[in-house]
This record gives sequence, C-alpha cells and structure tokens, in this order.
Amino acid sequence: MTFLQLLIIAVVQGITEFLPISSSGHLILIPYLTEFPDQGPLIDVAVHVGSLLAIIVYFLKDVLVLARGGFASIGIGSGRPEAAFERRLFWWIVLGTIPAVAFGLAIKLGAFNSVAETMFNITVVDDDLMSSIRFTDLIAFNLIFYGILLGLADHFGKSVKTFEQMTWRDGLVVGIAQALAIIPGTSRSGVTMTAARVLGFQRVEAARFSFLLSIPAVAGAGVLIVPEIFEAGATLAWDALIAGVLTFISAFATMAFLMNFLKRASMLVFVLYRIAMGCALFYFF
Repeated sequence: MTFLQLLIIAVVQGITEFLPISSSGHLILIPYLTEFPDQGPLIDVAVHVGSLLAIIVYFLKDVLVLARGGFASIGIGSGRPEAAFERRLFWWIVLGTIPAVAFGLAIKLGAFNSVAETMFNITVVDDDLMSSIRFTDLIAFNLIFYGILLGLADHFGKSVKTFEQMTWRDGLVVGIAQALAIIPGTSRSGVTMTAARVLGFQRVEAARFSFLLSIPAVAGAGVLIVPEIFEAGATLAWDALIAGVLTFISAFATMAFLMNFLKRASMLVFVLYRIAMGCALFYFF
C-alpha cells in the first residue's frame, strides 16, 4: 500500500470515528470513490487500535476511574470512599455495551434475515443480510435519517446532566442506540450523542459519554477482525504500524477539536454535512 492510501484511510478513520458523521460509511466509500484496493483486515485492526489508544490517552483520567471501578467490583480497593461511585459508573458502561454485542451476534447469526425478507422485500443471499443490501443506498439513507434525529435531539434536548450523573437507565438507552451503529452510515458517535442529548446530557458530556462507551465497542470491533488475519496468514507489517500511528494522531486531534467545538456551538454543522453527503450519494450512485 502507498503512503497516500494509508494516510487517507487513517485520517478518514480518525476523523469520522469520533465526529458524528459515520466512519464505516466513509471507509466503505473509499474504494468506490478512488482506485485504491480494499485495505484488508490487518489495516482495519491497526486503525481500530489507533482509535482505541487515542480515546484512552485523551480520557485517561476517566479511564482510570472506570478501571478502579472494575477492580473495586472484585474487591480490590473497594474500601475507598469513592469506590462505590466508581463501581457504579463501571457497571453502567458494561451495561451499555451489552446491546451492541447482542445485536452484532444476532446479525452474524442471521437472526434478522427472515424479518428483512418479509417486511422489506430484501432477498438474503448466502445468509448474509448486509451483503444483500445495496450499501450506497443504505449509507445514504442512514446519513440523512440519523442526521435529522441528531439535529432534533440537539436542538430540543436539555443540557442538565454530566457523565458522572449517569444512571443504569442512561447506560442502557445509550447502549441500545450504540447497537444501531452496526448498520453502516448510522455513526456510532452520532447515534449515541443523539440518545445522550435526548436524556438531557450537556453537549460536551454527551460526547464524553459517547467516547468512553466506545472503548469496549472499538476494542471489540478490532478483536472480531483478528480471526480474519490468521485465516489470511497476515503478519505484522510496516503498513499496519504507519496506519495505526496516523490514526492515533488524527483521532486525538479530532477529539480535542470536538470537545472544544461543542463548548460554544451546536451540532448543526454535522447534521447539514450528513444530509448533504446522503443526498450526494443518492444522486451519484
């Protein structure tokens, strides 16, 4: 792979993973819009690792709080005054991760295939629902639909709650929203911020909630690709290392930008971008 291809993939992943504009949608479209070959599972893992490390480094203080909560749950450091609070946050994040895991397994096992064939007249090929749907249509529709939902939630949602005030209900609702991001074009960060805004979280806190909840999701996505690497006999390469480092840099910069941007502006610019891109995809494809 050329450095230019690695750079484009890493920058697109790093920016779109955390801005509410759909990373999967953009990464899937790269082969459509360029002459680049598919980057393969090894590069996919590298960019996911880069994204994951960027989250951990940027939110290190919050990550340590969640880690202490996990240790307190098994009796390590449970006597500290703040242990109960940290343990609660840890388990609400775990609770929020369960819907995405369950939804992903259901799709992998073909649980939604019969529903899709009956309700939407989609003919499932080789028991693979996603490969049976025209990706550009799916991405375009989700960009527009979930973009409008984000705009409505951001405009009408109250700004009264912080991440530390998360309840089990908040964790579950945002977790269910995160499960929808398995469908390309939805945007994991976009749909979780939408749910958080509906629940009354401040804009910056909605983004913080979304990013911290993404840690197990991004890690899990990378782990799921590992078997493909072993099946292909791939080995660690400089391409993967370069892609991971570039993704880390672009992801860290994107998070810093978004957290500062949301202190003084709404999410309208992202809503308009999603609608414009969705309309463009419908027109050109």
